[in-house]
Amino acid sequence: MVSELPRIISVDDHIVEPPNLWQDRLPAKYRDRGPRVERHYGYLDWNTGGKMDFVDDDEKSSPKSRWCDHWVYDDLRWPLPAGYASVGPIRDLEAMTPVSYDEILPGCFDQAARLADMDLNHVEASLCFPTVPRFCGQTFLERQDKELALLCVKAYNDWMIDDWGGGAGRGRLIPLTLVPLWDAELAAAEVRRCAAKGSHAVAFSENPAALGLPSIHSGHWDPLWAACQETETVVNMHIGSSSKLTTTSPDAPILVWVALTAQNAQAGLVDWLSSGLLARFPTLRIAFSEGQVGWMPFMLERIDSAWERSDAYDKTARERVPERPSSYIPGRVYGCIFDDVQGLLNRDYVGMGQIMFETDYPHADSFFPHSIKVAEKLIQAANLNEHETWQFLRGNAIECYDLGRYAITK
Repeated sequence: MVSELPRIISVDDHIVEPPNLWQDRLPAKYRDRGPRVERHYGYLDWNTGGKMDFVDDDEKSSPKSRWCDHWVYDDLRWPLPAGYASVGPIRDLEAMTPVSYDEILPGCFDQAARLADMDLNHVEASLCFPTVPRFCGQTFLERQDKELALLCVKAYNDWMIDDWGGGAGRGRLIPLTLVPLWDAELAAAEVRRCAAKGSHAVAFSENPAALGLPSIHSGHWDPLWAACQETETVVNMHIGSSSKLTTTSPDAPILVWVALTAQNAQAGLVDWLSSGLLARFPTLRIAFSEGQVGWMPFMLERIDSAWERSDAYDKTARERVPERPSSYIPGRVYGCIFDDVQGLLNRDYVGMGQIMFETDYPHADSFFPHSIKVAEKLIQAANLNEHETWQFLRGNAIECYDLGRYAITK
């Protein structure tokens, strides 16, 4: 069956940016401060604040030490951990093991190698989230020099459209661009600039308030939503794009927050359905990345029930959201899965047209190079018919991102 399945369009993969990305594109006066790669010898260890720090070991005295490539940018020093590129030869390394570009698969950062890996993995097209900027550009938001930060955002977007998604990548590596999060008007202008260059997908935070920014309820982001609607740009929110993940206690094992990551997407969906934005921007589309969908039937039932009884505690709810909240889902709100059988079994409640597939290359949740075998198991377990299978693996992505503009129509 695997050989007969449609080729995948993966709506959530990742790029580990090539070392020369910003150095090749920033004005000369900024290159010594802009993002660049340095190689150091040492190991990662927990500091007194409970965070991971790189410990330089120039004397090579620790058995834990190894060569590691660091991204350096103003006050930022970020060692590359194995977990961001855990496919191929380093797959068995612990996620926080420091690594260098020499060790990771070239497909993590090189276009030709990525296209070859996609062919190996039965993938036709891919939407890639950033690594060094973080999932929605938080790295640039957090730096003080916003002139340089804006140049970095634009350099990334130009590379994403012209280099990563250009040439042999056109129609296969679908551009996903960033916005300057610190200024909604600048963000809107960047969406329009990138759309004119060929990008119609943008990364945004699942909860901007957690980043110290105005919430989506504030009206602050209306210029951005207007630009996205005008340019038919999809708003994409990856779990962790709020720079926070749910856990239960400071000493809870990592397994706890890995298991609870979907709660970020749940909160984001409730925010959007409660905000009235989908009513005020009637053609705007949004997508939640890596959040799975098995939880959606209950959450949609719950918010509809709360909306029905909202006169008791939120008398403006029906003014903001004139129709039942779940009615805004079809054709507007999309989710994606990588191993969510329950989501597919409950597809009639979620909406089969709203569920997309992801391979998550090159992260730990990826089954590369066997993603199509995993998809086959999901399809069989949920008893999807031929049309539903096509929707799941590619059709819904074609509709969500209007991939006809890249000559992908069926």
